[in-house]
Amino acid sequence: MQRLWLARILQKVIWRMLMNTLVNDPARTVFTRLMDWFAKGWQSSAEADMIASLDEFTIQSIAHDCGISPDHLIELAKAGPHAADEMIEMMKALNIDPAEVELRLRNQFRDMQITCAHCASKGECRKDLATGAASENFAHYCGNESALNALRANPDFLLG
Repeated sequence: MQRLWLARILQKVIWRMLMNTLVNDPARTVFTRLMDWFAKGWQSSAEADMIASLDEFTIQSIAHDCGISPDHLIELAKAGPHAADEMIEMMKALNIDPAEVELRLRNQFRDMQITCAHCASKGECRKDLATGAASENFAHYCGNESALNALRANPDFLLG
């Protein structure tokens, strides 16, 4: 546990040092993206290691509290804390209020996050979100398509 704590502190210190020295560097954006990718991988690995180092009873207890299996919990930890960020952006692109869905349909929201975290079409999803084509194309690849369409049909869950 101390090793994980030390690794996180070291990661933050190195990151701050690099950012402070590269603020005026024209190559900063490429370097920043590379460092972000490396940091995310390191963070995901550290979180998965932390969960894997827990005793079986604790893992089962956490998984039970989350409403998932212990194996699923470990898989999600490996995917990282931002593995379902696309779901929130997809909801917004479809005029769905993510906060309202999370508040009123907590279990469905969690299940949708799990589906998104395991999605193999993240590249296509991100591209469509970036270009504004998500609302037209998501049905072709999104594992949450039926849930998203049901939410879009309910005015209680729409933005504005």
